[in-house]
Amino acid sequence: MALITVAGFPAAGKSSRATELSTYLAARIASPDYEGPIANVVLISDDSLGLTRACYDESKLEKPARGALFTAIQRQLSTDTILIVDSLNYIKGFRYQIYCAAREMKLRTCTMFVVAPPEKCKEWNSARQDGRIYADKTLENLTMRFEEPSSMVRWDAPLFTVMWDDEDAPGEQIWDAITKGNLKPPNSGTLAVAKAPADALHVLEHTTMLLASAIVSASSAQPTGGEVQIAAGTEVRVAMRLPGRNVTLSELQRLKRQFVSVHKKAITLGTTERGGVDWSALSVANKFVEYVESHLRQ
Repeated sequence: MALITVAGFPAAGKSSRATELSTYLAARIASPDYEGPIANVVLISDDSLGLTRACYDESKLEKPARGALFTAIQRQLSTDTILIVDSLNYIKGFRYQIYCAAREMKLRTCTMFVVAPPEKCKEWNSARQDGRIYADKTLENLTMRFEEPSSMVRWDAPLFTVMWDDEDAPGEQIWDAITKGNLKPPNSGTLAVAKAPADALHVLEHTTMLLASAIVSASSAQPTGGEVQIAAGTEVRVAMRLPGRNVTLSELQRLKRQFVSVHKKAITLGTTERGGVDWSALSVANKFVEYVESHLRQ
């Protein structure tokens, strides 16, 4: 249903705000007045995944930790779940990555930016008694590298900013955003590429070769042009309008090479056209005839 990304400086109070928001959203779902599709709220955090603060001390430790977080996010994304991701999320590229994963699932997204001064974060980090603290050098490094969310970019919007001294998280506004906001279609870059069948190249070559020969024969038999039936083998027949002149074999061979060259690329690289592409002999024949007709009229 929705993905909520929580971002902010380390030790800025993100987990407290995320828990507060999770409690509010769960209460809204459980309310007798709510009859929507959302069934539950899931909160993912470094702590819930067993990721210690020490994993941010070195990049070689941080990368697999971030990979584990992304894998957990992908597992929990669902059309009946509000997923809250409580982590540093300080890299805009990572926020964009999880945004794309949510859009692929056709989910709404928003970002909650928890703001606290670096001095306050350092104070809160030192005061923790549960052992879940950042090393001083790591805290300073992460604060300097933090890439602040912006409401101007699509992967952070809509953006809700929560100051360290705010009484409550903006639960109602976030609820409206994830239940009533615009549902963006998947990005073309996130769509699965439809692959052509294994025999598509053979069908393309064979069908166009037969049609080229058939068009030349039909043109010789009907030099005045007009509507004719063209056959490609025994199973494929298509209608075509011939021009009022003789069509040469070299002309048809040139058009065949151009047509095959263009469609070979689609077969090799795949396509993201909605519904995929029909590579049957009849479909190829119809497309080739349309291509030939448009070029013979020029």
